[in-house]
Amino acid sequence: MAALRDEDQDAGTETDNASAARAHIRALIRSGALDADGRLPTERALCARFDISRRAVRRALDALEAEGLVWRRQGKGTFVGAPPDPGGDLAAMIAPDTDPLSVMEARLALEPELAALAARRATGEDVARMRAMAERASQATDADAAELWDGSLHRMIARLAGNPILRAAFTLVNEVRQQQRWQQERQMARSPALVSQYNEQHGRLIDAIDARDENAARDAMRAHLISLRHNLKRMRGTDGTQ
Repeated sequence: MAALRDEDQDAGTETDNASAARAHIRALIRSGALDADGRLPTERALCARFDISRRAVRRALDALEAEGLVWRRQGKGTFVGAPPDPGGDLAAMIAPDTDPLSVMEARLALEPELAALAARRATGEDVARMRAMAERASQATDADAAELWDGSLHRMIARLAGNPILRAAFTLVNEVRQQQRWQQERQMARSPALVSQYNEQHGRLIDAIDARDENAARDAMRAHLISLRHNLKRMRGTDGTQ
């Protein structure tokens, strides 16, 4: 009977450790102190870092994976975010025939509705994470970091929308956005003044999602994307200006 009580006590401690491990790993993700590819430290390194058992770390990672915060690849490790989408091959096929303005047309068709659905389904914790991402984007000191956090914010909104068909379409568009041609032209519309404008637009968008106002979230996303499209056209000299 004593042995059984000891086992129960150990099991309870392990559960507590798994919860602590989850909290520690979430804090590590929020800190941004990860490699550029978003890879988490190994399970062994996490155990040593947080002084928690291997079993607790694995349980924590299982929970975080179920939440969509991390994904795993056998032999490669655990990464922040969602796994690469199989649509990547299709994106690579259509990217050569797609310019940034075509991408913007597709984004305008998809992302306002994704924002509206996110307003319906996002939790307070989700909103806090979006604000943290927006803050990272606004404080980025180089274009690459700004694009990384901007993209993370838009991907999270697509995930929170909770519609797998729309998310698959978004993922395809987002894969095209990663092509070098898009990245180069995207930077043309990233002057300090424009970046400040985008940051304000992100703030209004997140406020609308936080207020659970689907129409306001839809309108805020549309206004943001229309502004970006206008700036891309202007920088390319396709709107009658140079």
